[in-house]
Amino acid sequence: MKNPEHVQRVISALRKEGTDKLQVISDFDMTLSRFGFNGRRCPTSHNILDNSRVISEEGRKKLKDLLQYYYPIEIDLNQPMEEKRPLMVEWWTKAHNLLLEQKILKSDIAKIVRESEVMLRDGANTFFDQLHQHNIPLFIFSAGVGDVLEEVLRQVEVFHPNINVVANYMDFDDKGVLRRFKEPLIHTYNKNNTVLEKTEHFQLLSSRTNIILLGDSLGDLSMADGVPNVENVLTVGFLNDKVDERRGKYRDAYDIVLEKDETLDVVNGILCYILGDLN
Repeated sequence: MKNPEHVQRVISALRKEGTDKLQVISDFDMTLSRFGFNGRRCPTSHNILDNSRVISEEGRKKLKDLLQYYYPIEIDLNQPMEEKRPLMVEWWTKAHNLLLEQKILKSDIAKIVRESEVMLRDGANTFFDQLHQHNIPLFIFSAGVGDVLEEVLRQVEVFHPNINVVANYMDFDDKGVLRRFKEPLIHTYNKNNTVLEKTEHFQLLSSRTNIILLGDSLGDLSMADGVPNVENVLTVGFLNDKVDERRGKYRDAYDIVLEKDETLDVVNGILCYILGDLN
């Protein structure tokens, strides 16, 4: 924490104003899901598809080449956001086009997720259940694949009615074959009100002016930009990779930075305090 007093003030305000004014806005991949386990990287919702048996050997190689070219650009803290945005659109578009060539079936999604190595962070069940029990909306804003993300939540039985997801959703034809990705395209650096203006979600939550925001990239910090009349925001950043190199920028940007922490313990502790569940 760069400013512990500020963090303390915000958390106290969130507790004082109660659950009726609170919402949680979170990224999914490498924020709610684990970055790694036993020294191995865990897959993102895109990786779950890319690495699955429904992708041809050639398709897998091309997707990997794209990752190796564009990922360093995505996480480069020195390259201006304006330069990155068109390159992210380029990456996501190329990746989606490659997936379209694979003729993925809707009926395969559940099996693909089941066979993957995706894992939610330790404490995820507590996190989802606390929010559900207290009727606190959880808004998951992801540049990943919505159909896959929802299936992950379904399989661990935490896809509760208080959850609203905005992500890249697949569109299947009458035979259940992937034919396109729905608009708008969401990538790491446009996760803000520009893609949310048409969603009911932000209208419905206009009274929820206190926010806990969870992310793992600096692009995630704009996820609350479309919320009207925001009063208090607490931002928690998961710094998963290249920690020494990125620590300074993350500390400047997020209220709380969690380094190589594969749990939701800190977030659960804060929620527990805000909700008054201390006994």
